[in-house]
Amino acid sequence: MKSAVETLNPTRVRLTVEVPFEELKPSLDAAYKKINQQVSVPGFRKGKIPARVIDQRFGRGAVLEEAINEALPKFYNEAVAEGELNPLGQPEVDIKELKDNESLSFTAEVDVRPVLELPEDFSGIEVEVDAVEVSAEDIDESVQQLRERFASTTPVERAAAEGDVVTIDLEAKIDGEILEDGVASGVSYTIGSGELLEGIDAAVTGLEAGGEATFASELKGGSAAGKEAEITVKVTAVAERTLPELDDDFAQLASEFDTLDELKADSEKRLGQMKKYDQATQAQERVLDALIGMIEVPVPEKLLEDEINTRKHNLEHHQLGQMGLDLEGYLKAQDKTAEEFEDELREQAVKGIKTQFILDELVAKEKVNVGQEELTEHLMRRAASSGMSPDQFAQAVVEGGQVPVLVGEVARGKALAVVVEAAVVKDTNGEAVELDDEDEEAETVSAESSSDES
Repeated sequence: MKSAVETLNPTRVRLTVEVPFEELKPSLDAAYKKINQQVSVPGFRKGKIPARVIDQRFGRGAVLEEAINEALPKFYNEAVAEGELNPLGQPEVDIKELKDNESLSFTAEVDVRPVLELPEDFSGIEVEVDAVEVSAEDIDESVQQLRERFASTTPVERAAAEGDVVTIDLEAKIDGEILEDGVASGVSYTIGSGELLEGIDAAVTGLEAGGEATFASELKGGSAAGKEAEITVKVTAVAERTLPELDDDFAQLASEFDTLDELKADSEKRLGQMKKYDQATQAQERVLDALIGMIEVPVPEKLLEDEINTRKHNLEHHQLGQMGLDLEGYLKAQDKTAEEFEDELREQAVKGIKTQFILDELVAKEKVNVGQEELTEHLMRRAASSGMSPDQFAQAVVEGGQVPVLVGEVARGKALAVVVEAAVVKDTNGEAVELDDEDEEAETVSAESSSDES
């Protein structure tokens, strides 16, 4: 077999392959055997029909077609290996010539990974990230959120006011018809929380138990998500929320600490760790953006279109479905036009593909290896984010043949960590940011989300 590679553009090649007919013999033998098992000819036992009889009864062309279909993948893969190509997706194959007992020639056009020129080093990358600063307001807000969790409620016989917890029944109508999924009873709602429908706070404020009101609001979910409905709300009970006093007794009630000062100190420590994690993630994202800006990365158009379609399908049929929204309702909620959505989707897809190409090239350049412990830790994180147990997730990964995908995600995260370590990262105060081992975990997690995009 002889093959030649013609570069059509930086991401697409055409392979021309010539195969001597004798190399087709194993596939021809397999074709005769397969046809033998599928047909019957009077006077011959099944599986014992001579080749010449098959040619006479069913045509030599049918045998050749079966043999070529069986042989083409093998010859194509040999040509890919010979040309040292990294194909993306399935090839478009065209049989150029087939001479019985002489030769076979075909072409195969396929997208390939572009050859990238990476920088010699990454010390020229400089990014700025938010400084890690925990204010007194941050601490107070954290303690207040904890305080809210331990609030108590007391039934009252008065009109509902801001901050009260009301028990309500809801009924939604469109064009005078009650929606099948538009009725709810015994719903607990804190006035002013903004957790239900727009306009409900004004509707229930001032109502006592037994009172009701009607208002118009756009539905956030359900069969009529995004449509305006007439909402009738009836208050069945009003309760006053009482927050615990901020003192040592509260600290002992809400935590393992004996004093309020110890609780606040712990809140400050946790907030600092969270902000440092966020800072590391921000550093990784900005270094990645800078890296993408430094490298010319051509994107195969078909791969891009496939990626856009995949993202759109996942959004419409998985994410939005769980939220009870369709695409039209989603766009309305996001205040985006269809054109803006398509442009944003394309931009995200382009970035995802470029990210994967660059990080995979870095993995090869840096000779990044993935250990079993690293893969297990990554699997545990992915399982947690998917809502599955580690055993369930691991089984799904193995059965779906996705282990190499997870290995690739970890390797890309490690490769990106190499770049972040070499880059100059400063905070908004002009101070150099040193990322420790725990921060690198944040980088790996963020890198995996980038690779998932492509």
